[in-house]
Amino acid sequence: MRMLVLGAGLQGCACAYDLLQHKAVERVTVADLNPDRAHALLKAQVDSRLVLAKVDVQNGAALRDAMRGHHAALCALPYYYNLEVARAALELGIHCADLGGNTEIVFQQKKLDPEARAKRLTVIPDCGLAPGMVNILAAEGIRRVGHAESVKIFVGGLPQHPEPPLNYQIVYSLEGALDYYTTPAWVLREGKPTRVDPLSEPEQVSFPPPVGTLEAFHTAGGISTLPWTYENRIRSMEYKTLRYPGHVALMKAIRDMGLLELTPIKVKGLDVVPRDVFIAAISPKLSKPDQRDLVALRVEVRGRRGEQVAWELLDYFDVARGISAMMRTTGFSLAITGLMQVDGRIGSPGVHTPDEAVPFGEYVEELAKRRIEIREVQ
Repeated sequence: MRMLVLGAGLQGCACAYDLLQHKAVERVTVADLNPDRAHALLKAQVDSRLVLAKVDVQNGAALRDAMRGHHAALCALPYYYNLEVARAALELGIHCADLGGNTEIVFQQKKLDPEARAKRLTVIPDCGLAPGMVNILAAEGIRRVGHAESVKIFVGGLPQHPEPPLNYQIVYSLEGALDYYTTPAWVLREGKPTRVDPLSEPEQVSFPPPVGTLEAFHTAGGISTLPWTYENRIRSMEYKTLRYPGHVALMKAIRDMGLLELTPIKVKGLDVVPRDVFIAAISPKLSKPDQRDLVALRVEVRGRRGEQVAWELLDYFDVARGISAMMRTTGFSLAITGLMQVDGRIGSPGVHTPDEAVPFGEYVEELAKRRIEIREVQ
């Protein structure tokens, strides 16, 4: 297998690292406009199979040149590159997967399905943690109960040792996180896709020690296309982000004061975007490279006659390798999907989301090999 990873950020590096652990992988090319920014984890790899390449993915010709000679392209770039990457992959005749993050773009990728089928290729958007892992678990729960009544999904990336006032640290793009806090979320209500306000309907969710009680609230993008897949088949479905208690009140105040707006305002004669200023001001305070993180996840599916299936995950920073829990659960998930595409375990050609195409049992087994333990709970 020859695999191309687009993006040398945290998730791209985690994906590439995981791919290099497999003897069947002949080469891993990590392409980025600035490949030198690669995580120390990847730079420490003394492996002739690893290639770091400078590529401007906004240049269509350069992107296609980078794809040539590979079996799959795994996109760990911001979501707005995903559609063009998928188009280029199909043109070049290789498989493609990405981390998703924008439901409208996934629907656009779905329109490429006839071309993918004709070329016997797979395009799998939404292959990270949420969307991604949670979608696969939810779909399995729905299959098990037969006639599902409700699906509740909770996910959060958190510091192991929170520090006030936000009790949060950057575990992936802060710009992306703020998008989720300001974009309406799609849920199923009475079987119909419905928009709800981000940061709304907070509730408490308890996890085993040392995590304890967390705060859950609506955010966008976490379940991607699931509300439309199960429209009129399931009464209620929702995704909520997990944070330490008190986070919602603080972020709502920040949002309501206009500090997350994208419309420029005049400041001493200059046009300034409030969100850009906010990100610039808080990023140094929330960027804590020495702070260890954790990922908390719960998926609950209830049937119409009271049947229930639930899974839980608590994953922690890998101290031995210096890999964050968010990198493990997101970047490794992308790598697993790419390996399954190329080795044939995802055999049905076309454009499919993970809940439609990724085999649950084999996926969970692959996670377990990486010490990411999905526990079935009561």
